[in-house]
Amino acid sequence: MTGSEASPPFRLAYVPGVTPAKWVRIWKERRPDVPLVLLPVPAAEASDVLRRGEADAGLVRLPVDRTVLSAIPLYTEATVVVAPKDHVVTVAEEVSLDELAGEVVLHPLDDVLDWEQPPGEPAFERPATTEDAVEHVASGIGILYVPQSLARLHHRKDLTYRTVVDAPRSDVALSWPEDATTDLVEDFIGIVRGRTVNSTRGRTQAPAEPQTKAKAKRTETPARRKPATGKTTGRTGKNPRGSSGGAKGTKRGKPRGR
Repeated sequence: MTGSEASPPFRLAYVPGVTPAKWVRIWKERRPDVPLVLLPVPAAEASDVLRRGEADAGLVRLPVDRTVLSAIPLYTEATVVVAPKDHVVTVAEEVSLDELAGEVVLHPLDDVLDWEQPPGEPAFERPATTEDAVEHVASGIGILYVPQSLARLHHRKDLTYRTVVDAPRSDVALSWPEDATTDLVEDFIGIVRGRTVNSTRGRTQAPAEPQTKAKAKRTETPARRKPATGKTTGRTGKNPRGSSGGAKGTKRGKPRGR
């Protein structure tokens, strides 16, 4: 196949913290004829990227505009607090918002958690990004609430994090423009939902297996006939001894002399 005849790629946007590697691997196994292009986008811009048609689908954080975008929730992430390693928060495996109420809290402009203002004392200004906020935590300015995957993404040796049991959580979903539900989008939906390649609900299916010759032969073979009652194996139809035709009557011997 020449370059001009190659299939157009499937463009998948994804936001920070989301790891699409598993689904990408399955796509390459099932659709080796269609390249998959990954497009990293900021969480706040993901919906606009999909609306403008710059990606066929996206792994995004909810909520999205459901009037124009379809979405399938995939999983929910726990929220953690990021703090310096010597912070008092490290004495427990889990903490509550009440226990951190007296802390200075950084609230980045790209925050993905569903609250207007996280509990605690607000910092003097809001960092532009979560990455900037992590730098401020390392400088000792305050603490930061984020989904666990973002804490891992921006991990530093001088910082740690703990689960916050009562904080809002972040839902990750597969989303795409509702009026652009293409066959390739359907294929990717099947992958993220864990359907097998032969699933009747997924678009990409193996062709139906034709009936094999062996199966056809078994289907067409008539029932086996039973031997006729009393039939002998001799050349004549009568038993010379007048037997009723049982097993003994079929015994053959030398003919008698006349």
